[in-house]
Amino acid sequence: MLNAMSEPKTGRPGLRGDCAQCFGLCCVALPFTASAAFAVDKEAGRPCRNLREDHRCGIHARLRQEGFSGCTVYDCFGAGQKVSQVTFGGEDWRTLPPERARRMFDVFPVVRQLHELLWYLTEALTLPAARPVHTDLRRALETTERLTRGTPQDLGELDVDAHRRDVNVLLLKASELARSGVRGRRKDRRGADLMGARLKGADLRGVSLRGAYLIAADLTGADLRGADLIGADLRDTDLTDADLTGAFFLTQPQLNATRGSAGTTLPGTLTRPAHWTAGA
Repeated sequence: MLNAMSEPKTGRPGLRGDCAQCFGLCCVALPFTASAAFAVDKEAGRPCRNLREDHRCGIHARLRQEGFSGCTVYDCFGAGQKVSQVTFGGEDWRTLPPERARRMFDVFPVVRQLHELLWYLTEALTLPAARPVHTDLRRALETTERLTRGTPQDLGELDVDAHRRDVNVLLLKASELARSGVRGRRKDRRGADLMGARLKGADLRGVSLRGAYLIAADLTGADLRGADLIGADLRDTDLTDADLTGAFFLTQPQLNATRGSAGTTLPGTLTRPAHWTAGA
C-alpha cells in the first residue's frame, strides 16, 4: 500500500514498512470507505481488488491517479513484517485456516500502534533536553518492544489504549523539556482547530501542536523548528518552504499527507514525499 516504499529511506529502518517481508496485510486487514482518498469501499479482512497474488499492489505506480491517494500516505511503522515474519512465523494468510487468518488481521493494527509508539520513544531518546526522563523512556521502549513480540493471543488481549496512555505521559514530559529551551514564549496549541488557517511565515518555534487540526492550513514558509507535531492532522497542509528542522514526533504518514517543495526543510529521519516533486 505504501507509496514511499520505492523511495530511499533514512533512519529507523526497523520502524518502516518493508513490503517484501509482508503478506500485504495493510491491503487486507484494514477497511476503507469510498471517498476522496479511496475509490471504493473495502471491508476489514477482505483483500483489496488491486492486491496481486504475490502480495504486491497492481497499481502501485499510479495509486493517486486511480483514486487511492489514501494508500500513499500510509505507513505501518514496520508492523507488517513483524506480524508476518515474527508473530506468525512466516505463515501466509492465504494458506491459513480462516480463523487463524482473522487473528492475523486483528493483531496487525495492534502491532502497528505499538510500532508507532516505538517511533516516538526512539525519537524522544534523541532529545538531549529530555535527558531527565531518558531512563523511563528506555524502560518504556523495552516494554513496548517486548509487547510487539507477544503471541497472537497475548496481542489480542492487550489493552493497547492503556499502554498508549502510559507512554504518552512520558512523551509529554519529553516534549515539555525539549521545548523549554526554545527562545521566546512557548505556545500551547494542543488540539487547536487550525483548519484552513493562514499561517504563512508564522513563527511556530517550540509550539505544541499535539493533535491540532491543520487540515488545508497554509504554513508556507512557516518556522516549525522544535515544534511538537505528535498526532497533528496535516492532511493537505501546505508546507512549501517551511522549516521543520528539529520538529519532533512527526511521522512519515503525516508528512505524506501534506504538500511541500524542494525548499521545505525536513528532519533527517523522514523522506521527502514523491508527490511533492510531482506537483500532485
